[in-house]
Amino acid sequence: MRGRRGACVGCKPAPLLLGFVLGPPLEENLRRAMIISKGDPLVFVERPISAVLLAMALAAVIVALLPATRRKRKEVFVEED
Repeated sequence: MRGRRGACVGCKPAPLLLGFVLGPPLEENLRRAMIISKGDPLVFVERPISAVLLAMALAAVIVALLPATRRKRKEVFVEED
């Protein structure tokens, strides 16, 4: 039933499967890192490699969202004759 709904909406199963498999370990390790750093989120950008990786991930998200945002803006700002 869920697979059928996902196909109707246009969701692909691979990202969902990755989220289900990798989500819990990522959450556990994030929690562990926050405990070790005593709640300081700057621990993720103190080292250059982690800052670069976070910047690349943020850029990937922005690039993925830009086409959808542009499409919606074109729909909103359409001039009517």
